[in-house]
Amino acid sequence: MTQINAFVLKNIRTFEMIGVIMRIFSFSLVSWLGPASPFMFVWIFNTIDAILLSWCAILKKDQAYSLLNIFWILVGVVGILRAGNLLH
Repeated sequence: MTQINAFVLKNIRTFEMIGVIMRIFSFSLVSWLGPASPFMFVWIFNTIDAILLSWCAILKKDQAYSLLNIFWILVGVVGILRAGNLLH
């Protein structure tokens, strides 16, 4: 895990940009398609970007963005469960 963290830290700006672009894409998709959005895809995609951005924030020891993105992971899990009709 140390080697992976070192790789992420070495390329952190790239990973952060990928996460931000993923988030913009997922929210844009919902904005453009509205109720016709592929909600399960959007929730999974958004949760992956939250994991990526949380990882970067934790490695940078940025408490505010760590908290924000961990919150988005939890929101994503709830969204996935609701989109899959597993949470009523």
